[in-house]
Amino acid sequence: QVQLVESGGGLVQAGGSLRLSCAAFGSIFSINSMGWYRQAPGKQRELVATISSGSSTNYADSVKGRFTISRDNAKNTVYLQMNSLKPEDTAVYYCKMLIVPTVPGPQRLYWGQGTQVTVSS
Repeated sequence: QVQLVESGGGLVQAGGSLRLSCAAFGSIFSINSMGWYRQAPGKQRELVATISSGSSTNYADSVKGRFTISRDNAKNTVYLQMNSLKPEDTAVYYCKMLIVPTVPGPQRLYWGQGTQVTVSS
């Protein structure tokens, strides 16, 4: 069994910063891509940022230059540093990982439980 545990959400004023963390626990052989998604009330879940096993990154246009995704493979953890936050960044943020639990075996998709980020104007 694999579980993703998120932390770091909260309430912040516009222009402020937050750092989200998501750690994977359980039977893990390797982790391929990691990413962050978000879902605002009444909207579909959308990609925020991804990072590959080789640390190549991809960002939504709306967060480029403000958010930074990074990973610590030794800790099976992905981070999202969010700076210059705007009220439109308010959403529940979810981490996602593609994990190979055992070898041999296929990679599987896992989601975190979500953490609320609220940015006040």
